[in-house]
Amino acid sequence: MSIPRLAIERPVTMFMASAVIVLLGGISLLKLPVDLMPDVTYPSITVRVSYSGVGPLEIEQIIVRPMEQALAAVPGVETISSTASEGSGSVVLNFAWGTNLSEASDEVRTRVDRIRGRLPLEADAPSIQKFDASASPIVQVGVEGDFDRVTLREIAENDLVPRFERVEGVAAVGVNGGLRRQIHIELSKEKITALDLSVDRVIAAIRSENQNIPLGEVDEGDTTYLLRSPGQFQNLREIQDLVVLTKNGVPVYLRDIAEVKDTTEDLRSFQRINGKPGVQMMISKQSGKNTVAIAHAVRAEIERTNREVRSVHLTLLQDQSTYIERSIASVRDAVFLGAFLVIAIIFIFLRDVRSTVIICLSIPISIIGTFALLYFAGFTLNTMTFGGLALGVGMIVDASIVVLENTFRHMEMGKPRMQAAIDGSEEVWSAILASTLTHVAVFVPLLFLSGVSSVLFVQLSFVVMFSLSMSLFVAVTVVPVLCSRWLRESMHATTERTGWTGRLFTWSERLFDGLDEAYRRALHRALMHRPTVLMGAFGLTALAFVLLPTIPTELVPQTDEGQVSVSARMPSGTRIERAEAIALQIEDIVRTNVPELTDIISNAGAGGGGGGAGGGGLGGGSTVNVSVRLVGRDERKRTSDQIATDLRRVLVGLPGVTITTRASGGNTQLTRLLSGGGGGGGGGQDTGRLAVEIRGEDLAASTRVAQQVIA
Repeated sequence: MSIPRLAIERPVTMFMASAVIVLLGGISLLKLPVDLMPDVTYPSITVRVSYSGVGPLEIEQIIVRPMEQALAAVPGVETISSTASEGSGSVVLNFAWGTNLSEASDEVRTRVDRIRGRLPLEADAPSIQKFDASASPIVQVGVEGDFDRVTLREIAENDLVPRFERVEGVAAVGVNGGLRRQIHIELSKEKITALDLSVDRVIAAIRSENQNIPLGEVDEGDTTYLLRSPGQFQNLREIQDLVVLTKNGVPVYLRDIAEVKDTTEDLRSFQRINGKPGVQMMISKQSGKNTVAIAHAVRAEIERTNREVRSVHLTLLQDQSTYIERSIASVRDAVFLGAFLVIAIIFIFLRDVRSTVIICLSIPISIIGTFALLYFAGFTLNTMTFGGLALGVGMIVDASIVVLENTFRHMEMGKPRMQAAIDGSEEVWSAILASTLTHVAVFVPLLFLSGVSSVLFVQLSFVVMFSLSMSLFVAVTVVPVLCSRWLRESMHATTERTGWTGRLFTWSERLFDGLDEAYRRALHRALMHRPTVLMGAFGLTALAFVLLPTIPTELVPQTDEGQVSVSARMPSGTRIERAEAIALQIEDIVRTNVPELTDIISNAGAGGGGGGAGGGGLGGGSTVNVSVRLVGRDERKRTSDQIATDLRRVLVGLPGVTITTRASGGNTQLTRLLSGGGGGGGGGQDTGRLAVEIRGEDLAASTRVAQQVIA
């Protein structure tokens, strides 16, 4: 017994199976996470070592080179790139696609431990990081208030960070900007020399006294008490009263040999939000969680915090979910529009409501059923999966049209509706199976791609293939059942039709007859002039190959996301105070020339970063980064590219500063993601549209060449 006959004889079973598919797909759709792109795990590991107060040349010699020598033989490594900058050095290892990064991390950690003794004792312990796209901040929040930089940062770290860490799906909250509180102990050289007291002994005394010591347990009756000796300093007076030495029975207090000050760390970075010193919180999501849902929850927490904490004001500086929602909405609208056009075209040609409904039922069943595949396969709703649905929506109805038309042909032969449905569907079901498999075979090669392409297009291929498979199921089961019970005896009855629908039908029938006649004449002429037709086809093919190199090529299309980035590069070693002065000048010029701006954020320096995701990454003190957020595209006449160009013209006059401006936003985030995060390890590198590498052993010569390239 064939599948169509089995379906027609058991209609309830087929409808229940379709209902189960739709139910599973609907539930899966509600649970599917929404993201911009598929989860990209770039095969890259970064080893970073911090060594404060050391120049780049020394970092290269005593940190970077030993790590390069140790890591060069790690299995699976394809390329190694290193960066030596003031106070830190990093080595980025790019592996072959398919490498197990967990095993590679263990191997890297083992080799780093072997050379730990060769690194300076004063340097921080090496940190090993795997590239994780989800570790990038999805939301950036600005903290403003009438407080000094120390208080503002403490409020952010102690009061605000815990609030956002409690939001479901948030993995980490990093803090940038502000200043940390520090206790400075300034020793008197004359006094410690007179007492024959070394600095190391003072440090050891402070370290040993500034700790809580557990003292064990004490049993009293039926109760056990845990004892401890609280020794951590609670205030400045306790530090001053610390005994560092006893000489001739006389205690020497810390206040006798040093001045103890409650102050802040040195200013090595700054963060300005809308013209005022501020603090920036960067929120990262947990891997695999719904980016859009988390961003909505964060926005709700921002509103709640602004109501409850009146001393500070939180501003949403950047939200990746906005770009994701726009992209997904654009593709979703394309799917809906495509489905509507398919239905409209089918109705225009069939001119029968029942026949159109029978065929178009394959669209929702196939698409909704595909959501179940996405959920159980661990995919997300992203631009690639929605693109697969948009690509397949036009092919979904092909098999159903063939089954319905053949059923109608058998009805015209005088067969009953039930028998016509059985004979018509059995006659063509093997043909539509071959046709569907042909469409599926087109996407099979995409499953064997490697690199970033495999991550992107494998999901698209699966979506198209599964939606086509679902359409085949509908065409050989649901459509024959509906035809056997709902299809009219004749879609195009020969009886005279009346009213406006009759006139419309008569007019359309004449139109299609005219199209048939025109096609018949064109086909007759083509067969009469076969060489001309073949030469024309070859000529058009050759013309296509000639025009192909003239088509621009890029990774992703450029979009206007309402953001402009300004980078001001100054000579190495520029003081942070000078960088902040340049930032103030740039802010004033931007406010004057960009009336479309909503927020302006500027930062520079490498200090003041917080732990967690996104900590640091502000760049060196010799580079000032200014981000300009604009109003929506429909509220301004200039594009972000035009604004970036206009800003470049007015900013180039700043003395001693090299200005770079470009439009950025969500599209830049997508480019950074697909290019491996600017080095794979989150190195914080800028993702420009063009990068020039200059290689050589002589740093001075390389610098001269770089200046010539820039000029």
